[in-house]
Amino acid sequence: MATVVLVLILVLGAAAQEMPAGCPFTAGSLPLDTLPAGAPHGSAIPIDHIVVLMQENRSFDHYFRHLLAVQPREGPALRRAANPNPEGGRAIRPFHQRQYCEVADLDHSWNGSRAQWNEGAMDGFTATNVNPRDPSGARTMGYYRRTDLPFYHKLFRTFAVADRYFCSVLGPTFPNRHYLLAGTSFGRIRNDLPPDPDSFAQRTIFNQLDEAGVSWKIYQSQIAFALVYAYVRNQRAGALVPINQYFADAAAGTLPQVSFVDPLFFGEITVQNDEHPPANVQVGEEFVARVIRALFASPQWPRSALFLTYDEHGGFYDHVAPPAACIPDAVPPLLTTSDVPAAFDRYGFRVPFVVVSPFARRRFVSHTVYDHTSVLRFIQTRYDLPALTARDANADPLLELFDFTNPVFAKPPKLPKAPVGPRRLEECVRIAGGEGS
Repeated sequence: MATVVLVLILVLGAAAQEMPAGCPFTAGSLPLDTLPAGAPHGSAIPIDHIVVLMQENRSFDHYFRHLLAVQPREGPALRRAANPNPEGGRAIRPFHQRQYCEVADLDHSWNGSRAQWNEGAMDGFTATNVNPRDPSGARTMGYYRRTDLPFYHKLFRTFAVADRYFCSVLGPTFPNRHYLLAGTSFGRIRNDLPPDPDSFAQRTIFNQLDEAGVSWKIYQSQIAFALVYAYVRNQRAGALVPINQYFADAAAGTLPQVSFVDPLFFGEITVQNDEHPPANVQVGEEFVARVIRALFASPQWPRSALFLTYDEHGGFYDHVAPPAACIPDAVPPLLTTSDVPAAFDRYGFRVPFVVVSPFARRRFVSHTVYDHTSVLRFIQTRYDLPALTARDANADPLLELFDFTNPVFAKPPKLPKAPVGPRRLEECVRIAGGEGS
């Protein structure tokens, strides 16, 4: 036990030395106290309806390697991108993945993610993804093109995106979704479920919204992630409604002030639409397209903003090393003896992120560092809510991606269809079997 404590002290001490310079704010900080002078907050932000859609397990390079590669800042790094071949021989370089399902899931655990990062070398992706059906782990280096995901590529080329948006933790789904909704994972590094009805009683954005009188709903395709929180389970389960209600509310102009949309997390590989490998990526794209088109057609569109992102990288390669991050609170990672000693002092890998709004800057690429708590901080900034932790207190609230004086997308743009090829669905069943995650 003494050895474990000593390791933690050393890890936390090293983390403090590497903390980014901009961590001056603490839990409870109001947006007015953390924003630059003159930055809008509260009702000065002309967004009355916020929609948050978080999909699953895709890295930025995996989906959009070609989207921003025309920039000189990205070209050389992308050309050098490679990982060692665990079977020996030439290094494995990024390649166009022509299959829309994977032969197996990829490693995105706490330990696996740190091995992939490898102190910034970004060379552990193939080794951690060795599988009997992929002995070199090459699937981690695959990427898609515009012809594979036409709706996404046009969406990301039209609205405001960020090429330095990182997930919040070098680790799996649950910890990262906790950061989106609570600014911390309460020490959790795994996909832990509450062991009893009163577990996971920590405060989240849902407590804050209710206390401020801000309306919200969770539109669930199957089961809502937020059910892990005791407050939602025990007091606000009525705010969880079927996904079909989202489309009805959007059409009727009755979306709440804040909406969270959850995809289908489990199911047959040809139906599951959260994009979690080995599920078909086009099925998830089609689901997202329907959600966005419904908002386009809503009478609430003129004062709406939709944030689309992914919980974590899912084990797929990205060439940008995640930087240091503000430690959210005093709760250290709940490590076992087999876990890599580390603190919550570093972002996870880059994931896709786009703002869809009449006020989004056209074809804009932000190079500012963001993570999931930036979305949380935007909600807090719009409704003048205090930070839940030091991580969201210091998070950039994404205002750079908007021009609130000029709604260039007052009339929604035309976007291509999101096709789902029948032959590709049949191929998925052959490649990965009938079940998704």
